Order: sequence, then structure tokens, then C-alpha cells
Amino acid sequence: MEILDTTEEERLEAAQKWWKDNGQATIIGVVLGIAAILGWQYWQEYKHTQAEQASALYTQLLKAVETNTKDSVDKLAEQIQTGYPKTDYALYSGLFQAELKVQQNDIPAAKQILTKIGESSNKEISNVAKIRLVRLMLANKEYEQGLELINKVDPTSSASFSSNYDELVGDLYVALNRLDQARTSYQNALRNGSKSPLLQLKIDDLTAPERVEAKK
Repeated sequence: MEILDTTEEERLEAAQKWWKDNGQATIIGVVLGIAAILGWQYWQEYKHTQAEQASALYTQLLKAVETNTKDSVDKLAEQIQTGYPKTDYALYSGLFQAELKVQQNDIPAAKQILTKIGESSNKEISNVAKIRLVRLMLANKEYEQGLELINKVDPTSSASFSSNYDELVGDLYVALNRLDQARTSYQNALRNGSKSPLLQLKIDDLTAPERVEAKK
């Protein structure tokens, strides 16, 4: 019995010592754990609320685009980008805003918007913005700049857009009268599964070198 009492007493003393040494840290750990859970729940709710609000504004933006209410498009796009910059709605609204700037012949503003979207971590929207920017450069006869921009595109993040880039490179080479390179780029686009209805026409329009020689 004495042995049992001594053992129980030792266990009690050990428990008291452990609590003395570790009790405060344990309480702090529990409190921090609860705070982390509550913080995570608040953050998730906050993101959900932000997404809902941005979605509502984006719906208004789409209606403004449909009715061609240009002032509203610009204002709503600015509101989404300022109030909800970390949502994809901010990126999509920027694409509409850039298109509006082109219609208003404000090319520098359109380029600035598309360049910013092109730097986004969202690979899909980023590539869409870059492709539109290159097309804008092509329309404004900035051929070398367009090629330079495409050369900087990371292939690992643009694999699903490779045929789009190949066709654009072909267009730029045609504009520069570098027809052999243009033909190669168009053929690359075709091999990469391009769905462009005009691509084959572009290839056919480029007279083969041997046919040129035959006409001489």
C-alpha cells in the first residue's frame, strides 16, 4: 500500500511540475489554435463576400457592354479593379476596359491595361491579354515589338495557346515580308491544333518558293 501511495504521490508531483513548466505554453497554444481557426473562417467568409460583390458588379459590367454604355463600362471596370483587385473579375473587367480604350483610339491606355493583366499569375487570362496586346501591336505596325513580346512568353505556362502564338508570329513575319518564316510559323500553328478558319488560307496565300522560281 505504501508503495502504491508513494507512486501516486510521485505521479502527482510530476504532473504538477509538468504543468508548472508547460502549462502557460499549453494555454497559449490552445488560444492560438482557436484564433487560427476563427481567423481562417473569417478569411474564407471575407473572400466569399468579396467574390459575391465583385460578381454583382461584373454582371452590371456585362450588361453595360451589351448595351454599349461605354461610360458605365469604364466606371464599373475601375470600380472592380480598385475594390476587388485580387479577384479574377478585376482581370476580366480589364480586358473589356482595354477593348473600350481601343475603340476610343486610346492605344497607350489599352497597352498599359493589357500589359498589367499579362503579368497576372492567372495563366489563362495572362495569355489572353498577351495575345490581344500582340494583335494590337500588329495593327499599329509594331512588328518587331510583337515578336519580342512573344519570345518572352514562358512556353510552360502557354502550352494551350501555342497555336495562337504561332499564327501571330506568322502574321508578324508576313508584315515584315519574311515569308519563309511566316509559312513555317503557320504550319507550326496547324500542327499544334489551331482552330483558326483563316489559317489554311494564309498558308495557301504564301506562294511556295519553287513556284516563284518557276515564274521567273
